[in-house]
Amino acid sequence: MRADVRQVADGTYLVHGGNTNWVILKDGDAVTLIDTGYPGDRQRVLDSLASVGSSPEAVTAVLITHAHNDHLGSAEHLRSTYATPVYLHEAEVPHARREFLQQVTVGQVLGNIWRPGVLPWMVHVLRSDGVAPYPVTAPEAFPTADGPLDLPGRPVPVHTPGHTSGHTVFHLPEAGIVVSGDALVSGHPTSRLQGPQLLPDMFHHERARAVASLDVIEGLSAELLLPGHGPLHQGSVRAAAQQARERAV
Repeated sequence: MRADVRQVADGTYLVHGGNTNWVILKDGDAVTLIDTGYPGDRQRVLDSLASVGSSPEAVTAVLITHAHNDHLGSAEHLRSTYATPVYLHEAEVPHARREFLQQVTVGQVLGNIWRPGVLPWMVHVLRSDGVAPYPVTAPEAFPTADGPLDLPGRPVPVHTPGHTSGHTVFHLPEAGIVVSGDALVSGHPTSRLQGPQLLPDMFHHERARAVASLDVIEGLSAELLLPGHGPLHQGSVRAAAQQARERAV
């Protein structure tokens, strides 16, 4: 099955893969790739680049919102095969190396297996090679501490801890877009909710910090939300963050 690639703004594409999204930022022939789906999504990632007239060789950098397997999947492949740098928040770099793992455990999943959607989601994870470790051998911290990165799309990293310690969203101020990873989603196979929300509690390393990070997202001026899970959300990102906070109470 091919990924669903949707152009949401000039040079900006939201890609729906196997239960996880990634984003392509294109400037001329150069590309920034934000997240890479599950390990099993590799062909979808390559196909999505081709569908926008690009290729893995043209990827200037891979930006990772957080080092969970469903976002980190093909990062090491791109780094080792094409010498593409992989950037994360400094707190997330050792996570990407798998010096530790801030990810839902098998025990937590089994404890929630009775909930609607959890069993089919787990089957998908297994089929997508989502439980084996896929460390990035040489991840790097963002090359600038503040402001836009000198990469296609000029994304601005914004630290939003809670889901993981180094979780980062990417703000595209000129386009009015927030790429929110798992700090704010619009749906998930294990959730009955539709629209802006936090992921179910079992997925967060520190839920209280994940809720607090909604304040940070609320302060970003944008009218399009490109989440790590769920469909594109059109409308005030400030209002979306507020709605997710209300639902999290």
